Amino acid sequence: MLATLTAASYAQHRHWMQRAIALAAIAGQAGDVPVGAVVVNAAGECLTAAANRKERDRDPTAHAEILALRAAARVLGDWHLESCTLYVTLEPCAMCAGALLQARLGRLVYGADEPKTGAIRTVVNLPDSPLSNHRLVVLGGVCAPECRAQLQTWFASQRR
Repeated sequence: MLATLTAASYAQHRHWMQRAIALAAIAGQAGDVPVGAVVVNAAGECLTAAANRKERDRDPTAHAEILALRAAARVLGDWHLESCTLYVTLEPCAMCAGALLQARLGRLVYGADEPKTGAIRTVVNLPDSPLSNHRLVVLGGVCAPECRAQLQTWFASQRR
């Protein structure tokens, strides 16, 4: 289910996406794909934040989204995250989209579309598929040019 934007909500979404972008920069400097994620509760408070750590941890599941969801569940003492919003700089892959649905996440806000593995709306749409038993509110494209540029710059530097 796609969400709509108001001026007030855009300012709030931009604020948290900027935090995720800062985390993504840290991941990129450490040699991981620059993706950052922030989980915010219904009161607008940051519960957890994470950056990609696949390379650092040598763990194929150490995506920023997964790490942030795990930490949020620990903070809340519950895996049900329906009152939470996840901000992430890149459209989640199938693994992460599945985790968002399993966590019963209330809302996903993401930056850049992922044309190769995006599982929210670009390649496949897991939240709206018959496989999903949870309806996820999705808002894509927040700070998309900045998120996309961060990724493109990082990948270009890896090719040199």
